[in-house]
Amino acid sequence: MKIGIVGSGAMGSGIAQVLATAGNEVLLYDSNPLAVEKAGQNLEAHFQKLAEKGKMTFGEAETYFDNIRLSDKLSELKDSELIIEAIIEDLEIKKVLFQKLESLVSEDCILATNTSSLSIASIASACQKPERVIGIHFFNPAPLMALVEVIPAVQTDKDLVSKVKSLVESWKKLPVIAKDTPGFIVNRVARPFYGEAIRILEEGIADCVTIDFAMTSLGRFKMGPFQLMDFIGHDVNYRVTESVFKEFFYDPKFKPSFTQKRLFEAGYFGRKSGKGFYDYSQNAEQPKPNDNPELLELIFKRILVMLMNEASDAYSLNIASAEDIDLAMTKGVNYPKGLLKWADEFGLENLQNELDELYNFYHEDRYRCSPIIRNLLKQNRKFYN
Repeated sequence: MKIGIVGSGAMGSGIAQVLATAGNEVLLYDSNPLAVEKAGQNLEAHFQKLAEKGKMTFGEAETYFDNIRLSDKLSELKDSELIIEAIIEDLEIKKVLFQKLESLVSEDCILATNTSSLSIASIASACQKPERVIGIHFFNPAPLMALVEVIPAVQTDKDLVSKVKSLVESWKKLPVIAKDTPGFIVNRVARPFYGEAIRILEEGIADCVTIDFAMTSLGRFKMGPFQLMDFIGHDVNYRVTESVFKEFFYDPKFKPSFTQKRLFEAGYFGRKSGKGFYDYSQNAEQPKPNDNPELLELIFKRILVMLMNEASDAYSLNIASAEDIDLAMTKGVNYPKGLLKWADEFGLENLQNELDELYNFYHEDRYRCSPIIRNLLKQNRKFYN
């Protein structure tokens, strides 16, 4: 299949690697000639490194790299059967791009966006044939992360969903179908992992390293929330939080924090800038966590119940099936367990009581218990029966 990718940054290049390895003819386009050249050099080096590690033969590495063509001319995308856009998260810029793409390609070409939180319907509205527009959202780094969210817009042809799902499977990825709502599955359900951790920090209950330690030691998360935010970068993570908050009509449970906003404004983006919640300079002293068992349990439980509640809300609003929500969180962000399965094990009554206790203390809407939890309890059911 001839596939065009617009944007040669880390995400676009990663997608190119995935598709080329699956045997597709890939055209990687970027308007910046230097960016395209650098992406090509990085891809060639990466394929060679994989061969050196025995992940593939040197012959395969050469073949896969040869599957990728590089271009700084948009017109060269004209023969594509599928185009995946992976540029800046700016709605107006994306809409202008999709208008240009539609004027170039055939009527049968699928136009896809890799946006992590913007409206697919809004992007599709820029096109004369919006029924061919769909979301295909990879996770960074695309070659390593198994999950791909497939998001149809209200305008998307229904037959296109199954076609794209099959395509994603042919790329040896795990597709989940998500409704076109802000953040889709992962970036919506994961918000409390960051937001509630920052709230605990702001209240002075614990510092960053202790909160991270609680989630990695008790919850078996691979990274704590502050480590992960610094890894993702506050230029990305804060913008997604802000976007989800705005797109959910300023629902207080998605409210961004001033703490992260100030890091974003200062240019303290995390690892990439050398400073975020942690100091990454060479001689920086690494803080030690408070290992008080009661404190760690309080932190872990509070963040976990907020995550399970958000997953419950996503399920109750038919954002995705229970299976796809759990698959998305385990394969998209490496959570140790699916949150709805975790809720069943935790006990829905316990979950309801923990949330009600938080709500009664704070009297804030962010702590409201999802109605599906109360409904399942009334019916003596679980998410998985």
